[in-house]
Amino acid sequence: MRIGSESPDRPGRLTEEATITTPLKPASWSYAEDFVGEDEVLTSARARAEEVGVVPIGPGGGAALRFLASILEARAVVEVGTGTGVSGIWLLRGMRADGILTTVDIEAEHQRLAKESFTEAGIASQRARTIPGAALDVLPRLTDGHYDLVFCDGDKAEYDDYLTEALRLLRPGGVVAFDNALWHDRVADPAQRDEETVAIRELGKRVADDEDLVAVLLPVGDGLLAAKKLWSPEAGE
Repeated sequence: MRIGSESPDRPGRLTEEATITTPLKPASWSYAEDFVGEDEVLTSARARAEEVGVVPIGPGGGAALRFLASILEARAVVEVGTGTGVSGIWLLRGMRADGILTTVDIEAEHQRLAKESFTEAGIASQRARTIPGAALDVLPRLTDGHYDLVFCDGDKAEYDDYLTEALRLLRPGGVVAFDNALWHDRVADPAQRDEETVAIRELGKRVADDEDLVAVLLPVGDGLLAAKKLWSPEAGE
């Protein structure tokens, strides 16, 4: 592995000439992806997703969400894109026992199936608040600075707007996360210029360049972009 020097204009960034190689093989990626296994409850939720054409977050991404919710000791989480409850179960399993997940999806039928998944997982009904509707109609109605974690897995073209809403919703020190941040290997390929790929690529640039965020792009599943909202003097730092 060869690592170049930092860019003088952007401390912490490698120069364009720098290259990093890794001997990671597909078998190792699969091993890491399945390192935290899924039980029958999650398998059942995934089966529901397949039936209705929903593609949920993968096991590696789900485990990362549970980890984030756990280290944040999350009590209040927002999810954009309920699906059939796969990511919701991962999140709820990492949250505090009294934590509440507010999950938004434009498809009421998907949320009905998610409730079945939550019930199978033994999650009390009051811990999962499902709100049907378009995310950009629902998010503005939620309370500023109230949430520990915001997870976005909705319309990729709206990701930038989700980030704007998330930064309002998050408490200082909270985390926003986006699934599909690599978008089937398209984001890293500059030749790919479709609307969704460009939107995700621009989101990544915005997050990486924001000095009020601490960002990481995890190569789990289809990519998980996460960023912590820094504490500010106004927040009483």
